[in-house]
Amino acid sequence: MQFLRRSLTGLFLLSVTIGLLAYAGSIFNGAVQERMARESRQRPAKERVMAVNSVEVTAQTVVPIMTAFGQVHSRRTLEMRASASGRIVKLADRFEAGASVEAGELLAQIDPTDAESALKVARSDVSEAEVELRDADRNLQLIRDELAVSQAQADLRTQALTRQQDLAKRGVGTEAAIETAALAEASANQAVVSRRMAEAAGENRVDQARSRLERSRIALADAERDLKDTEVRAAFSGTLADVNVVEGGLLSQNERLATLIDPQSLEVAFRLSTTQYARLLDERGDLIDAPVRATLDVLGLDLEAEGTISRVNASVGEGQTGRELFARLDRYAGFRPGDFVSVHIEEPPLSDVAVLPATAMDAGNTVLSITEDDRLAVQEVDLLRRQGDDVIVAAAGLEGLRVVAERSPLLGSGILVRDLTAERPPLMAAQSGDAPAPAPADDTIELAPERRAALIAAVEANKRMPADVKERILAQLSQERVSARVVERIESRMGG
Repeated sequence: MQFLRRSLTGLFLLSVTIGLLAYAGSIFNGAVQERMARESRQRPAKERVMAVNSVEVTAQTVVPIMTAFGQVHSRRTLEMRASASGRIVKLADRFEAGASVEAGELLAQIDPTDAESALKVARSDVSEAEVELRDADRNLQLIRDELAVSQAQADLRTQALTRQQDLAKRGVGTEAAIETAALAEASANQAVVSRRMAEAAGENRVDQARSRLERSRIALADAERDLKDTEVRAAFSGTLADVNVVEGGLLSQNERLATLIDPQSLEVAFRLSTTQYARLLDERGDLIDAPVRATLDVLGLDLEAEGTISRVNASVGEGQTGRELFARLDRYAGFRPGDFVSVHIEEPPLSDVAVLPATAMDAGNTVLSITEDDRLAVQEVDLLRRQGDDVIVAAAGLEGLRVVAERSPLLGSGILVRDLTAERPPLMAAQSGDAPAPAPADDTIELAPERRAALIAAVEANKRMPADVKERILAQLSQERVSARVVERIESRMGG
């Protein structure tokens, strides 16, 4: 009985265990079926919309600006050198670096004693040569008078001989008279020949005297030039630089004294690539007179000069590339030879082009346009110029389209986008010119007394700054509110 009771108990526990396992399997199967049924009824995921800024492609005429760097030169620069050797006995007060001189002004005088003595000797030689020439002329005139008298006597002797011969033919004259007349005629002719020889000698003496006078005058001109070479004068109005002379110093011939620069005749030399240079040629291959603007940054104030391109260097130069161009500056203020400036050159205008942000185009020269259903489409563009943060492209086929202003790796063809620019009508109106653009904020700050004093001291200590620019900057610093840009540039140069 006990064995039967234990067997029934074990069978009961086994049945309960199997039932629990079956129940658990049923619950698990129902859960799986329910989950699978729920996933099959889930709605598809919603497409992601990317927010972008856009710009509208508008065809217009644009003047591209090329940017280069160059150096200011003077078109008239003269090295003043000593034409004579000797000691400097006189020096002008303004013969110093940075001084302005006028054309023809006497700057230095070399000891003229030897030159003056040589000039006096040359003048004396000229006087002697003139006296000799006058004496030779008088002597020649007397010889010619004697020749005329001798010729007259010879003519009379010839007439006498002819008369004796006529008398002899009529039987009146004698042979002795004829012979005597012939001898007298021969003697008279011999005297004429002697006078002609004397005339030739006199003419030779006159020629020699005239040649001596000419040599004396040449020597006088050399002496006058040597005396003039002892004076150092300004060839034109300008400014002195690199002065290397003192009063009482000894100079050798051709020694450099200073450099004379014309500050009113400036030009800027800059180098462009061959491609950039080709853009400045006309149909015949000649260089055009493109407008040029040179800019010099001086502690927050940009000095600007305007001009036109005048010529191109004839050679490229060993180890260099591109072309070196020269632009004559017409209007300038504060520029000096040697200044390193930024040069902006205006190219010929480009018509039917559009200006887009450089971030709107990728390396493959394509942009993303926004279609009517707010999706992106790839558009190829013809890149013409890169100009700062913008690019100039051909507007053909793109006019009127809206393109993405800032591309990112997340954007591509067919992506649905949201045009934020189109949702800002007031801003778009301001940018398109339909409404006035907001005025820029007043970028000025107030300065503490210590900071203002430090800035003023830094400006006054700057020796390279032109006087007119320094006055303008000091006037700005003396105001109650000062431009933050000016303060930043001054402090960046003074280590603040």
